[in-house]
Amino acid sequence: MTDTNNKKIGQNSIVQPLLTDLYQITMAYAYWKTGKINDQAVFDLYFRKNPFQGEFTIFAGLEECLKFLEKFRYSDSDIEYIKQVLPSSVEDEFYDYLRTITADEIQFYSVKEGTVVFPRVPLIRIEGPLVIAQLLETTLLNLVNYASLMATNAARYRLAAGKLQLYEFGLRRAQGPDGGLSASKYAYIGGFDGTSNVLAGKLFNIPVKGTHAHSYITSFNCLDNLNTTLLVPKNGGSAKNFLESVLTWRTSVAKIFHVLLSEVNDGELAAFVSFALAMPNGFMALVDTYDVKRSGLINFCAVALALHDFGYEAIGVRLDSGDLAYLSGVAREYFKKISSEYNLPYFSKLNILASNDINEETIISLNEQGHCIDSLGIGTHLVTCQKQPALGCVYKLVELNGEPRIKLSHDVAKVTIPGKKNVYRLYGNTFSLIDLLQTAEESPPTMEQKVLCRHPFEESKRAYVIPSKVETLLVLQWVNGKILRPLPTLQEIKENVNRSLKILRPDIKRSLNPTPYKVSVSDSLYHFLHKLWLDNAPIGELS
Repeated sequence: MTDTNNKKIGQNSIVQPLLTDLYQITMAYAYWKTGKINDQAVFDLYFRKNPFQGEFTIFAGLEECLKFLEKFRYSDSDIEYIKQVLPSSVEDEFYDYLRTITADEIQFYSVKEGTVVFPRVPLIRIEGPLVIAQLLETTLLNLVNYASLMATNAARYRLAAGKLQLYEFGLRRAQGPDGGLSASKYAYIGGFDGTSNVLAGKLFNIPVKGTHAHSYITSFNCLDNLNTTLLVPKNGGSAKNFLESVLTWRTSVAKIFHVLLSEVNDGELAAFVSFALAMPNGFMALVDTYDVKRSGLINFCAVALALHDFGYEAIGVRLDSGDLAYLSGVAREYFKKISSEYNLPYFSKLNILASNDINEETIISLNEQGHCIDSLGIGTHLVTCQKQPALGCVYKLVELNGEPRIKLSHDVAKVTIPGKKNVYRLYGNTFSLIDLLQTAEESPPTMEQKVLCRHPFEESKRAYVIPSKVETLLVLQWVNGKILRPLPTLQEIKENVNRSLKILRPDIKRSLNPTPYKVSVSDSLYHFLHKLWLDNAPIGELS
């Protein structure tokens, strides 16, 4: 594995040609048997509906797709296994053919990773031999679906949280180890500031954060559990009795809290002292094991003030239960009192991190209530995307041997837009106005030139647009067996997400009743689509 600032991270070993559905291989045999191995196909990968009741999606997973193409080939053991699962009637020559397959003849176009995207817009366009393009389907969908869903979920949390620090704490609740790593990676892309996942930190160069668990607190029940109380001051010198300083400060602090010392839990204090002795430069305490106001905050402040005597500064506290808005206000109030009482300006700004099953709605509610939280640790709802567990990308054949292909359905949302297409984003003076799909033969729209944009299925919905800027969305990424340009780092993709979201009007990004973003087709593509639709739709007969 290598630093993401310099090279690509190695491909996940699970991502290989056999990470597919069996029907892809049976179709490949049927294509081969029918003599279609030289047919040239065009497939579009896209989704039909934005997730989370929102009106935008973040495209992610591109790097993994390109690395999959680099290593797409069947090993001898793969072939032997395929022989076991396919019927014995399958001819040996087919397996010889599978041994020759690579992705070298594929042309792979995609939107830039980290770009905001919308329904019906092709995120990826695959061109090449029909059999090979078909065999890529399931794996590409697997690599894009969760990555884009996760990045979108994280981006929504970021929009709701504003300037709050966001940390992904979801490994223990993620969908298996690979799901946990993917969640950490794409949460970071979507706007999170760090993760608790140490392996993700190593592999993807993501900042790693963490405190301690309630079990650490409850493992102590009295001050006698401490086997050492000595701490070396930060500026050097001989070790001194840290516990004595803590107890002196606790007596003083308890008066500010108007709490009797007999009410404060000594086991909790022992745990805080022990943790501070182990991590004097990184002391952040979980203060809700017993009682936040009558024990946790008092013990934390006593230890933090003692650390100050030794030349260290505590980081802050974590709240993991209860009324987070209220308790954060209590913590901030007492931090300010102690800051004023003892002339310690930094103390009023100690970090308050909140966790406890937080979701997007929780953040919005906290904002409405008013709170004093600086950071949020978010786990289950983020990494499992509980609000919507799947994005639903699809992979559809739109052209074969230069002839358009269309899939019809009684559900108009499932009708495909046929043919090889290019996609352009048309801008106004400040924001993006519309995404426009055109046939590959059409000339691109140009700045300051009027273009007719039509709803693909509703005849009356149309508008002229005079763009101040035109952006080509689909870019060639892979051809002749090679990635064409250096892949961006996670930090660069993260910055692209931030830039891309800024092109959307606020009403499109809002959580409640967002305005749909318009995706249109050119006048030429509109007429082409509807002619092909009529040509392929059966004509019923009344009797």
